[in-house]
Amino acid sequence: MARIIAAAVQMTSTEDKAANIDTAVRLLDRAAHRGARIAALPETFNCLGAPETMLENAEPIPGPTTNELCHVARRHKMYIVGGSLFEKMAGRRKAYNTSVFISPEGQIVGIYRKLHLFDAEVPGGASHRESDFMIPGDEIVVLETRFCPVGITICYDLRFPELYRALTEGDARIIFVPAAFTAATGKDHWNVLLRARAIENQVYVVAPNQFGDHPGGKRSHGRSMIVDPWGTVLAKAPDMECTVTAELSLDYLDEVRGHMQVHDHRRRDLFEEEEEEGGEEPIG
Repeated sequence: MARIIAAAVQMTSTEDKAANIDTAVRLLDRAAHRGARIAALPETFNCLGAPETMLENAEPIPGPTTNELCHVARRHKMYIVGGSLFEKMAGRRKAYNTSVFISPEGQIVGIYRKLHLFDAEVPGGASHRESDFMIPGDEIVVLETRFCPVGITICYDLRFPELYRALTEGDARIIFVPAAFTAATGKDHWNVLLRARAIENQVYVVAPNQFGDHPGGKRSHGRSMIVDPWGTVLAKAPDMECTVTAELSLDYLDEVRGHMQVHDHRRRDLFEEEEEEGGEEPIG
């Protein structure tokens, strides 16, 4: 299929897991009624608050939350990017921050664990130490769909362009960015970074974000977005829980790539040759 309707779900999640899941299902239903064939939830959509509460609510995968998402995917015959949730690991105090990819048949067909953990002192904001309660993943993930290959990242990954280039060279044509991007950084960086990742890789970027105030003094930026390969914002969420949709044209993606080549495979090969020969590391 050359055209796909994609949806980004924006939520204001709390520590009430049951209420969060109800909201997610309601907004996914809305996405399906708008014709979405693939829909994405935000980061930590089923529980967001104090780290200790999030750890208490961690689940194995598959588990109760992913089982509910599988029912929704099967009911609407659509793909679901399950935002992320805390994945419980036997014998581990910390959890993975994990996104699941669910097929229209209601099967988990891919798992991505957040690579880059948000350890930062935000100017004018709070200190963040995700490594105190999360385990980083170690794999990038590109998954096949009936439409095209897709890549999955989570929130802070957005600041690492080499990850997006690796996904693109793995043939991803749509990249998802479930996030709980902070209000303090989001007002300056969210729009810019999403458009940059789309432009420099000539891909569609679908970025469902958390919005508003959460327990534990957290505040998320919202403004969930869908961006095309030219960097044009096709959809942007208002400041509320909602679903935004946009039509993605793979023919247009091919057109953009045909007019302007930014994937320099020749230069990448030269870098690899220099490393094998023990030469100096490339600059720039």
